[in-house]
Amino acid sequence: MDGAWGAVAVYGVVSKNDLIERRFGMIISIASGKGGTGKTTVATNLARSMGCNVQLLDCDVEEPNAHLFIHPSFEETEPFFMPVPEVNETWCTFCGKCADICQFKAIAVVNEHVLVFEELCHGCGGCWEVCPVGAIQEGRRKLGVIQRGQSNGIEFIHGRLRVGEAMSPPLIKKVRSFENPDKLTIIDAPPGTSCPVIASMKDTDFVLLVTEPTPFGLHDLKLAVGATQILDIPLGLVINRSDLGDDRVRKYALQRRLPILMEIPFDRQIAEAYSRGEMLVDVIPQWKDRFLRLYDQIQHLSKHQTLNTKYQTQRPSLTARIW
Repeated sequence: MDGAWGAVAVYGVVSKNDLIERRFGMIISIASGKGGTGKTTVATNLARSMGCNVQLLDCDVEEPNAHLFIHPSFEETEPFFMPVPEVNETWCTFCGKCADICQFKAIAVVNEHVLVFEELCHGCGGCWEVCPVGAIQEGRRKLGVIQRGQSNGIEFIHGRLRVGEAMSPPLIKKVRSFENPDKLTIIDAPPGTSCPVIASMKDTDFVLLVTEPTPFGLHDLKLAVGATQILDIPLGLVINRSDLGDDRVRKYALQRRLPILMEIPFDRQIAEAYSRGEMLVDVIPQWKDRFLRLYDQIQHLSKHQTLNTKYQTQRPSLTARIW
């Protein structure tokens, strides 16, 4: 293993014997291509290991669950609204300019009526900007709530999307509006590679993709890697339940020069702690050092990793484990 560590260090991954100064102000998004891979486990335990001066933002607003492990004391709860058009048909000339500008077909003019489909509206405001007679005013509809609290020095913020609501990116952006540049910000992203995930990864310093060594895990990991590379963000992998399945995820990481920063085994003690809502680093204290070294790797890669797709596919890869 020491030889592997030495070889990887040539490609910019910090050696386990190196000591680097831990800096705050980073934004780390923990994501994956599919659900159930262990994003929340990694996010919550990384936040707990770092201790104070840390923010944990649960951006999986459709099914937030980080609070079940962090157990925050909520101090603020506020509703969140997004803008939607309200049309005064007594002023409207039914020119159709509002419908022409809307890329999401959220507003339509039919004869002498204007139909507004609020569920399709993205709140851009284009319709009331182009209305020549000012017949469209800015209204609002409730998307969900934002809750803020504290837990053992961790600042915790999450959003809860209204039941039946499909428009989660505006709520995710609101959660992210509380990012503090003086703290380490850890984002627990939603699963998949669609708009909510992009909203959770965009403008971050590093994306940590949590996967599992199964055919489905590999398939969805490829999608997540593609999305991350389009955003041009440094990335690394965590393989959860690493001693199950096959080695195709590792071969893919080798081929694409994707560093494997941590492997979490399929362990009964870990599973039991999770089922009780307990933190891995509390139940098995030696994991705290592993998560701290994980952060050291992330910090180093965020400054040195090159994400040029052509470069990655042409060069051979080396992978590193965190211990």
